[in-house]
Amino acid sequence: MKKPLLPALRSKNFQLFFAGQGISLIGTWMTQLATIWLVYDLTNSPLMLGVVGFSSQIPSFFLAPFGGVFVDRFSRYRTLISTQVLAMIQSLTLAALALTGVIEVWHIIALSLFQGFINALDAPARQAFVPELVERREDLANAIAINSTMFNGARLIGPAIGGLLIARVGTAYCFLIDGLSYIAVIAALLAMKVKPWKNLVPDGNPLQKVKEGFVYAFSFPPIRSVLLLSALVSLMGLQNTILVPVIAEQVLKGGAETLGFLMAASGVGALTGGIYLATRQTILGIGNLIALAPAILGMGLIAFSLSRFLPLSLFTMLFVGLGTILQIAASNTFLQTIVEDDKRGRLMSLYTMSFLGMIPVGNLLGGFLASHIGATNTLIIDGIVCILGSIIFSRQLPALRRIMRPIYEQKGIITT
Repeated sequence: MKKPLLPALRSKNFQLFFAGQGISLIGTWMTQLATIWLVYDLTNSPLMLGVVGFSSQIPSFFLAPFGGVFVDRFSRYRTLISTQVLAMIQSLTLAALALTGVIEVWHIIALSLFQGFINALDAPARQAFVPELVERREDLANAIAINSTMFNGARLIGPAIGGLLIARVGTAYCFLIDGLSYIAVIAALLAMKVKPWKNLVPDGNPLQKVKEGFVYAFSFPPIRSVLLLSALVSLMGLQNTILVPVIAEQVLKGGAETLGFLMAASGVGALTGGIYLATRQTILGIGNLIALAPAILGMGLIAFSLSRFLPLSLFTMLFVGLGTILQIAASNTFLQTIVEDDKRGRLMSLYTMSFLGMIPVGNLLGGFLASHIGATNTLIIDGIVCILGSIIFSRQLPALRRIMRPIYEQKGIITT
């Protein structure tokens, strides 16, 4: 019997997760675009964009390892329901402040910080919950790839709708729609039939459990190399998310619609990469993708920074999105495939720390550099660093493959 193209969708729980998250993530990306546009509109400051980006992500850096311990010890299902309810309250509060016209930058920073605390628990819980959603172990890699594709499909649709909505009715309605979209994901979670939670981790000192997770990850070269490359890409390569509004207005002389189109173009590239990953039948060769992705992102960033013509800028953003999703999703798939179940939450928290946790530092650095040397020069530096990261990882790849071969054989991924 031929294996279906998207085998993870055979599982009822994953179907529900896919539908609920798909709707909610569109709202999330609309809010992200609306937030950076509103901040830039209120302050006209690239540095303030960096501060807001920093405040929304910095809790992930400090709290994600403890979130991973929590996720390994308590029900990921109940954790996710709680985080989605809190995220809905955050978005609706933002909408209420914007609709009444009293919103100020400090409100946005405070609510971004609150969202960051939610994400520190939500992100590792979401990543670690995916294996519980599929009924067949062999469908896991496909589920992770579909999850990434869904995320980036929303990244395509959300900003495009958001840019049009901001231009027509303002940012407040983006926040309102996002708040209401959480109803879909909460309803989908409640409709699932989930097996009773079994705690695989013995009780103990949380700090000791965090230490165990760090030792497990960083004493094993393949995991360590992937986490360090993810951290580098997040630190430098993802600064573009706060600098695109500056380029849209100052370089391309556009407005909210231009910003929406640029973000949507990045989403098209990401969606293309996500579809490719979702239709791959094996994890073999994923190291090549992890090595290549930062180079694609880096070249896209350099080309985007040099463009002064909107169609060319849109074309270069395709590669920015493609490189980003290949790096994020391929690394995630690799880590989820090889991790031991009792350490899954902690490893996913370290992945969250290396990916989401480094973004705020990058946002702050990007905002600072852009205010001194300009957004264009900042993006060129970002691109060069990503390419260098790609070269260094590529040189490590043969040695990492030799280490991974026995593990792949043990898991039946390759046969001797």
